[in-house]
Amino acid sequence: QVQLVESGGGLVQPGGSLNLSCGASGVTMDRYMVAWFRQAPGKERQFVAAISRSGGSTYYADSVKGRFTIYRENAKNLVYLQMNSLKPEDTGIFYCVGQISFRDYVDPRSAVNPKSFRSWGQGTQVTVSS
Repeated sequence: QVQLVESGGGLVQPGGSLNLSCGASGVTMDRYMVAWFRQAPGKERQFVAAISRSGGSTYYADSVKGRFTIYRENAKNLVYLQMNSLKPEDTGIFYCVGQISFRDYVDPRSAVNPKSFRSWGQGTQVTVSS
């Protein structure tokens, strides 16, 4: 398991946009399926989106479909989460996590379960408020 580093969070008004970044040093991220989770205060971590090794397969939580886009640039060793039409309920700490994958496919049963990932970083805070 690899520990990834998140950045790009901040304070944004409802309806606004943010683009989160996720990277790692010392490892090649194209070996990993990467997922984003968020955790609101007092709540458990919730799955947001996942992307396969090449980026050819993605999977989203219903609550973010049509608003969020996960994509990656393996040449830069980065994974992104573009978030549009943000809502106050999107507020929370956003984490990216990686899992070595031998197939270029997102297994939803594994991706949505926080227990599938062993190493978690500090996350990046996203606050949606007017």
